[in-house]
Amino acid sequence: MIEKLILIENIEPIDFYGINNKKFNKMVGYFPKLKIIGRGTEIKVAGEESEIIRFEEKINLLIDYYHRFNKLSEYTIEKIMEEDNGDFVETVKIETDVILYGNKGRAIKARNKTQFQMVEEINTNDLLFAVGPAGTGKTYLAVALAVRALKEKQVRRIILTRPAVEAGEHLGFLPGDLKEKLDPYLQPLYDALTDMIPYKKLNDCFEEGVLEIAPLAFMRGRTLANAFVILDEAQNATSAQIKMFLTRMGENSKFIVTGDLTQIDLPNKKSSGLLKAVNILQDIQGISILNFNEKDIIRHRLVRNIVEAYEKNND
Repeated sequence: MIEKLILIENIEPIDFYGINNKKFNKMVGYFPKLKIIGRGTEIKVAGEESEIIRFEEKINLLIDYYHRFNKLSEYTIEKIMEEDNGDFVETVKIETDVILYGNKGRAIKARNKTQFQMVEEINTNDLLFAVGPAGTGKTYLAVALAVRALKEKQVRRIILTRPAVEAGEHLGFLPGDLKEKLDPYLQPLYDALTDMIPYKKLNDCFEEGVLEIAPLAFMRGRTLANAFVILDEAQNATSAQIKMFLTRMGENSKFIVTGDLTQIDLPNKKSSGLLKAVNILQDIQGISILNFNEKDIIRHRLVRNIVEAYEKNND
């Protein structure tokens, strides 16, 4: 008889073991000859070597399935445990247009022609500009692409940034310290992340520096290598800020810049750096510039009508 310790990494224990260990008990039931104890991120198993090897293979298949689909049901446990060589994992229907599976296994995919183009373009270009009206899903899709790159280990970290420019408000009037003043500006990025990464794992990623959200001003002087970096609301960045941001790009990095040129909140007499950037960089190889329009809006149907109405009135 031998003993072995199997680690369950990057999975919230309750998602793997189930409430009151219901899922874990089902796994254990398929190996009556083994003594198996699961606590936290560790599974201790004792018994014949051949049985332990078979048990570990099945556990690894369950872990792979969870990482791929962000869920693990009792039905899936049964199928993986009962079929040889993890055939169930390989034969599960995986939609080719799915970018990744978010929380509870929800499929996240491109939802219109321009979004599909954005997915294709980031695969072949290291810098992409996504410009267009609110509601077209530019930021959400950019975050999904970043999370996918992190999960597939194409990059080591994700950095999300926005310029801290007030839309009719002033930072000084907001309560709290600097972080609390800035959080409202960064909330859309938090919202997208919480759709795609389990809450506990998300907190761990922030603590470990795998995920970072910071105001644009904090980017100065840095070299961002092995990272997927998103600059959101770039219409509110000056030309100097955009140049500063783009020149942070290091080796093995992907940059996405999103913005809406109809919602510039910069002070009077200051032009948007985003407008200048898309004009002077459009002919450089390796840079992709996509223009979304009101037909790409995927929010409530009234959002498209509102955008069209404002465009007709040049406001």
